[in-house]
Amino acid sequence: MSSTRLKYVSLGVLVFQTTSLVLTMRYSRTLQGEGPRYLASSAVVSAELLKILTCVLLVYKDHMAVVFSAGFSIRALNNVLTQEIINKPMDTLKLAIPSGIYTLQNNLLYVALSNLDAATYQVTYQLKILTTALFSVSMLGRRLGVYQWLSLLILMAGVALVQWPSDSSQAHEQLTTGSQFVGLMAVLVACCSSGFAGVYFEKILKETKQSVWVRNIQLGVFGLVFGLMGVFVYDGNRVREYGMFQGYNHLTWTVVALQALGGLVIAAVIKYADNILKGFATSLSIILSTLISYFWLQDFEPTSVFFLGAVLVIAATFLYGYEGKPSVNLSRA
Repeated sequence: MSSTRLKYVSLGVLVFQTTSLVLTMRYSRTLQGEGPRYLASSAVVSAELLKILTCVLLVYKDHMAVVFSAGFSIRALNNVLTQEIINKPMDTLKLAIPSGIYTLQNNLLYVALSNLDAATYQVTYQLKILTTALFSVSMLGRRLGVYQWLSLLILMAGVALVQWPSDSSQAHEQLTTGSQFVGLMAVLVACCSSGFAGVYFEKILKETKQSVWVRNIQLGVFGLVFGLMGVFVYDGNRVREYGMFQGYNHLTWTVVALQALGGLVIAAVIKYADNILKGFATSLSIILSTLISYFWLQDFEPTSVFFLGAVLVIAATFLYGYEGKPSVNLSRA
């Protein structure tokens, strides 16, 4: 497949994953059905488990070439994982911090989409560009160009306009099924955690030679532990009463799969997409989320102020990638 075609395939994958995850998660958290609704903490644990299994298969795939030389088997795969994870405890323990933050972030996204419509969430969540840039400057010593600093100012202005109270605020409260303030706080904390964990993870990747799949296995193991702790601390009574997988259906498993596999897919294809295509992907995702949220989910009432803010956020996304210096780590975003 040519590099040009791969770029557009990457664009399609980015748009599909970003849009479908937000919309299905929002729909699953607002859908009224019989019986208890699935636990967000349980869904996070399921996603981490699926991610670990997927990364193990990818590690196996990376070593398949050995089949034709020394012979590769499940025992060989176990030796690779043991050597890279168990026999390097200090390298593995470094992943505990970003893993715990990612687990918190994944739970916050469920809280945010339980209280915000998909369009508002998509635009506001772009503040992770700001937090990632600031952590890149402070932790990695990167220097931002004039266009990037300008884009961050435009980004903040755009998000402020999206959150600006309007005459339709009361109508919006009737359409949505939660507190907009709670949703906004969840998104802001998620943006901060995403920025810090992404830069921290990038720093670790640059300091070691382990593959990104092995690193994601390490993240997933810690994420599984932290996630289970969250399940039994916050939802222990409900788990004992209705079970770990209460309220699960086909839609729930779709959300779990998109959350588990989405970041890995993006990590695999992002090298083919330049900053302009990333901007297109973000812009198309915002537009699609807005249209579907309004016409299908019917939980969003657009205003001129919202559209102005969304346009500013989209413009800031393009402007930030203009110089191509620092890249936002999307391997777990």
